Amino acid sequence: MLWLYRLFFIPALVVLAPRYLLRMRRRGGYRENFGHRFGNYRGLPAPRPGVPRVWLQAVSVGELLAIGPILQALQRDKIEVFLTTTTSTGFRLAQEHYRDLTVGIGYFPLDWWPFSARAWRRIAADLAIITEGERWPEHLAQARRRGVPLLCINARLSDRSYRRLRRFPAAAGMMLDGITRLLPGSAQDETRFAELGMPRNRIIATGNLKLDVQIPRLTDAARDALRQALGLPADRLVLLGSSTWPGEEAALLAAWQRVHERGPGCSLLIVPRHAERREEIAQLLQQARVRCHFRSRGTAAAEVDVAVADTTGELRQLTQLADLVFVGKSLPPHTGGQTPVEAAALEKPILFGPGMGNFREIAQDLVSRGAAHEIADAKALVEDVEVLLRDPVRRAALAAAAGRWRRDNVGAVARTLDVIRLELAAVRMAGRR
Repeated sequence: MLWLYRLFFIPALVVLAPRYLLRMRRRGGYRENFGHRFGNYRGLPAPRPGVPRVWLQAVSVGELLAIGPILQALQRDKIEVFLTTTTSTGFRLAQEHYRDLTVGIGYFPLDWWPFSARAWRRIAADLAIITEGERWPEHLAQARRRGVPLLCINARLSDRSYRRLRRFPAAAGMMLDGITRLLPGSAQDETRFAELGMPRNRIIATGNLKLDVQIPRLTDAARDALRQALGLPADRLVLLGSSTWPGEEAALLAAWQRVHERGPGCSLLIVPRHAERREEIAQLLQQARVRCHFRSRGTAAAEVDVAVADTTGELRQLTQLADLVFVGKSLPPHTGGQTPVEAAALEKPILFGPGMGNFREIAQDLVSRGAAHEIADAKALVEDVEVLLRDPVRRAALAAAAGRWRRDNVGAVARTLDVIRLELAAVRMAGRR
């Protein structure tokens, strides 16, 4: 099966390359260090004698923020970490936050045999760690061939991936065979991986790292300064669209217009999942003839009705301005959902649509504990937003329940570190370092 994967990888890459190159161009930042995609990591120091080296792969911003405590702990343990990521936004965030915690930061190589093998030779890892859904067959095969243990932490399976892998057991085996220990992020994921053939004795339930998120709170002065920079009036409530996808900005705008017409005073803050959609959103706001400001243009010159944070890495700070949060990628036709964890950790009242497939257990738990409302569609969003913004008592009850939910679900970082340290101890005993 692996040889078929290797054989068809390049034809598939040629077919898909135009689409991905266009996406790279829109998002920007990929030209620098493009050689990393081919396993060419220049300037990476050789491993130090007696010091284990970990290769840790995290896809983008969410995964990188979740592994912060892991990186800090490994530095205290005097473990070298080479960190790779997939997106330009993730790369920038890694450079900003983790430069001092790693021996190097790069892009993950294309998963074709020559590129992956070159990367493995250059990095010379003693332990590999992948996060969430990063189960690339060649990467796993290279670890297995070299006898390097590989951990999949915060492991998850989307509904679509689960359905596909159930139909193709050989593909499921290829994407699981090289994993030494699999640490699922939820009970649902644990069950699914076992059903796909992952041996139960290699699955260790540790929980979701993102539930341990520690978010620095803004001071009152910093929060006021951020509101002013965005052009949001100090005397208005703030409705936040968190990581929105196409169609959801229009639904939020309709909700804001309803509240704007009937009261109370409210501003709309939109944080699109992909900042390159700014022109599409700008056209929507121009057609609605609302006063708006885009964060990428600098400080707002005057107060506005709608602010668009078309930047990256600021969602945790921006969420602290919100009086009500809608979690994106959840209204039809979207089905995956974005994470509600940061909003819950900040004790914000939360709304989301029915399409929370990537966070189904979390979403269901939040709703069952009175910490969030699930709404059916865009029309229901308009109605629920109006009700909740008119009712501070109900908002406060949702927020308090979100805080209790978060406090009851911490501990994944400590459990994950226990497994990592056990594997590193085995590496040392085997004499690899």
